[in-house]
Amino acid sequence: MAKVFKRTYSYAFLIPAAIIYLLIFIFPTIMSFFFSLTRWNLTSWTFIGLDNFTMFFQEASLLIGFKNTLIYAVVTCVLKVVLGLLLGVFLTSKIRAKGYLRSVIFFPTLLSTIAVGITFSMMMHPTQGLINTALAAIGIVGPDWLGDTRIALLSVALVDVWKGVGFATVIYIAGILSIPQEYYEALEMDGGGAFHKFWNIILPLSRPATNSVIILSFIGGLRSFDLVWAMTKGGPGFTTDLIASIIYKQYQGGYYGLATAGNVILFIVVTALALPLYSYLNRKEAEL
Repeated sequence: MAKVFKRTYSYAFLIPAAIIYLLIFIFPTIMSFFFSLTRWNLTSWTFIGLDNFTMFFQEASLLIGFKNTLIYAVVTCVLKVVLGLLLGVFLTSKIRAKGYLRSVIFFPTLLSTIAVGITFSMMMHPTQGLINTALAAIGIVGPDWLGDTRIALLSVALVDVWKGVGFATVIYIAGILSIPQEYYEALEMDGGGAFHKFWNIILPLSRPATNSVIILSFIGGLRSFDLVWAMTKGGPGFTTDLIASIIYKQYQGGYYGLATAGNVILFIVVTALALPLYSYLNRKEAEL
């Protein structure tokens, strides 16, 4: 009886968290699936079945949005992994002012995404922006970062990387510092240098950190909206439109049921891409 009471008593502490999780995630998710099958506003709704999904897939810019979203997620994910790893190695080496440099690298993560987007949109102005003004001072004609259809999406992605690489770096720092010192000592006894230390110890043993950064960055890229909207609003044309910005435009137009269906589709797409990637990375980690 005492064991049953003790087990029940311990589970009781999970009830508040379970209630919060139910209210802010499970219930809204269920309601989103329901309202995606309706034509609704703030006061009433009408059940229309799968019509919203049919209309959403007929959206003219949808294919562009899917392609842009995938490109954006892959580019930001790869750059955050590579730069985060390099910065993590640098900031765990024997250098001065490591604490200060870590703070500098992590600081952009704390900034408001909207504020960052507005600031960089001004800095990337083709004629009056700080970036092109600095390039002109050394004789280089800067491009129209956000107006050129060839580089607009990449420009926004680079700002995303600048803002988010600090979080990836912190994860890598934690992973690198958790590696036992005995490995480094054994390598030094065998005459290994800095490259061997990175290639044979840091790179393979920081795999859990790499997996975390990949998953978080990839999902974040697929769901990204606020930075793109603050900088370009999906323009020029549909060049930087992501799935999330297409959904937001539908909300702006008053097509709430259609936009809700878009959110459900985005949820399914993120899940369909993230779960296999997560399973693959975990399987590779287990093989080490």
